[in-house]
Amino acid sequence: MDGADPDGPGPELVDGRDYAGAPDAFQRLWTPHRMVYIGGEGKPASDSAHHCPFCELPSRSDADALIVSRGELAFAVLNLYPYNPGHLMVVPYRHVADYTDLTAAEVAEVALFTQRAMAALRSAARPQGFNIGMNQGAVGGAGIAAHLHQHVVPRWGGDMNFMPVIGQTRVLPQLLSESRDLLAAHWPLP
Repeated sequence: MDGADPDGPGPELVDGRDYAGAPDAFQRLWTPHRMVYIGGEGKPASDSAHHCPFCELPSRSDADALIVSRGELAFAVLNLYPYNPGHLMVVPYRHVADYTDLTAAEVAEVALFTQRAMAALRSAARPQGFNIGMNQGAVGGAGIAAHLHQHVVPRWGGDMNFMPVIGQTRVLPQLLSESRDLLAAHWPLP
């Protein structure tokens, strides 16, 4: 059966369970767009700055790169694979992997941009809390271990529902470009 009725309005819907193997009690929500992240597309193959996305972003326009604000030594950019809407990363321009490799001035600007990110998110989205931190090294959970970056994740009561736990899917109510525009408009002036 090809799934189409030649006299009908369109293709016949086929029960997906016919293709999923042995029937079970689980429903499935397919998210093939996540394969880009899982497959590591755009992730540097080595510690080299040559193909590092964080090194390449500053050469693009703010809107294209999803950069919210630029400083002298660091910038704030939206995460392409956010945990929550408004998930930002504060990134030093210099390609360093370890927090202890930052200069005192870089540490100060990363800290200042973290404060500004929190202020912008509070103004734009009124989160009830934040997760802030760095994953150091691949074993520590860093998706791009070769270039240090600090996550600023806004949190709301009840923001973790069944989707990430059971469905391995995040529900984001706002496009990244809209989040970038909103946060840039709320970014505190120096």
